[in-house]
Amino acid sequence: MGDHKEQQPVRVGAAVRRRRRALELTLAVVAERSGLSVPFLSQVENDRARPSTGSLEKVADALRTTAVELLAAADPACSVDVVRGEIVDADFTPRVRSLVRGHHQLHASEFTGDHDAGREFQHRNDELLYVADGAVEIEAEGRAYRLGRGDTLYLTGGVRHRWRATVPDTRVIVVAVAEHIEAVHDRPR
Repeated sequence: MGDHKEQQPVRVGAAVRRRRRALELTLAVVAERSGLSVPFLSQVENDRARPSTGSLEKVADALRTTAVELLAAADPACSVDVVRGEIVDADFTPRVRSLVRGHHQLHASEFTGDHDAGREFQHRNDELLYVADGAVEIEAEGRAYRLGRGDTLYLTGGVRHRWRATVPDTRVIVVAVAEHIEAVHDRPR
């Protein structure tokens, strides 16, 4: 078995290139920050060279991210990630928690407490709302739906909708197909 993890089995090239372009950095700047050569970085981006763990960490630092994030973005089909539940005081302030780390083809978030009912959403892709606790009222395409614990609502892409919690401490899980993996960087921060 030994130390076979030193050589990364995943192709990280596309993830490295996406991240570098999102930060509008040249290969030369990344080379300077990481201490690695431009030709080597170019080979990494084109998947002609697979960086060691140490090299990948240097590249990640230069791109203000982590090796774990780059690997997760590189090959979501071959990664496993656990997001632990949070124990929070019942202060009744609305909270949003991402259930999936990194940029994938799937987004999942947990909303606890009330939600901005005045805000209307319209997503390009499909979405599922699951009421884990409490109750919500959802308005979609002019119709109102009341959902309780354990109920789900499925919306196809393009359906205008808004929702609000009708009891305190409501928990809603929202799972959606990513709008566009590249578009994550285009959203205002």
